[in-house]
Amino acid sequence: MSRQGSLSIERMCELAQVSRVGFYRSLQADQPLEEEMAVRTAIQGIAVAHRRRYGYRRITAELRRRGMLVNHKRVGRLMREDNLLAVQSRAFVVTTNADHDLEVSLNLASRLTLTGMNQLWVADITYIRLRTEFVYLAVMLDAYSRKVVGWALERTLAARLPIAALAYAIAERHPPPGVVHHSDRGVQYASEAYVTLLRAHHMLPSMSRPANPYDNASCESFMKTLKREEIYANTYRDLDHLRVNLAAFIEQYYNRVRLHSALGYHSPEEFENAASSTTSATGATMRFFRPRVFAQTASSARDQAEATKAGVRSTIQ
Repeated sequence: MSRQGSLSIERMCELAQVSRVGFYRSLQADQPLEEEMAVRTAIQGIAVAHRRRYGYRRITAELRRRGMLVNHKRVGRLMREDNLLAVQSRAFVVTTNADHDLEVSLNLASRLTLTGMNQLWVADITYIRLRTEFVYLAVMLDAYSRKVVGWALERTLAARLPIAALAYAIAERHPPPGVVHHSDRGVQYASEAYVTLLRAHHMLPSMSRPANPYDNASCESFMKTLKREEIYANTYRDLDHLRVNLAAFIEQYYNRVRLHSALGYHSPEEFENAASSTTSATGATMRFFRPRVFAQTASSARDQAEATKAGVRSTIQ
């Protein structure tokens, strides 16, 4: 349904003192074909604008942001009928080499409770296949907002690749002392040059447990999104062509436009702007756990001591 002059549907409902839910139900009953075409047109527009990167859940969220009352099952059905389903993912290839004798940091990230930006940064590396070669992408995310704060693209997996991504993030964010930097146990992140750069900016290194990708889940999730929504949906002439497209996807689309389910269907920059205006500058908190065996032993000892005391009292009485 088109607007009447400059009035939006929401404003017209306010003036008529009816709910938007009631309006759309009436519209569906009186004009089912027109309403169906309006929904299909909106879905197609969103799918094309986002180059088939959005699945039915994000398109449903975007439609609701526009004031349209739609069900995610209905959106999925219409997308299947119109061949608008998102591009599917492919197999992921591991690029981590943890077989080294360098110092490995403790896992601090799993114990943090985040309250704002620049408290925990997570890093990862992935490969991208071009026509005649493999190239490698290193990224750095702020774990609180899921925003990509640094990235670098090279033909090598050497330490200079993640160092470039870290330097990019530091120049963009100017992090305060005490930021926890979390990564896997790859040799690049454990290298002397990388650790020296972290220490120079008073950052605390943290590394995942062996063979446990869940410790770095937010970065793994971004890599999956990048592959499915950008890499697999396009063909690149060479490294420079890829670099231009990655810059557009990361900086213009992912950070600023793409709705993120973990952020309540807001973009990372939108989420950060809202958080900056509503939260105070407090630091992250860290949880410490007692070993389970020790806790069980201590509990058993207390129970036994209480039982002994009760027995002594009973004997005296």
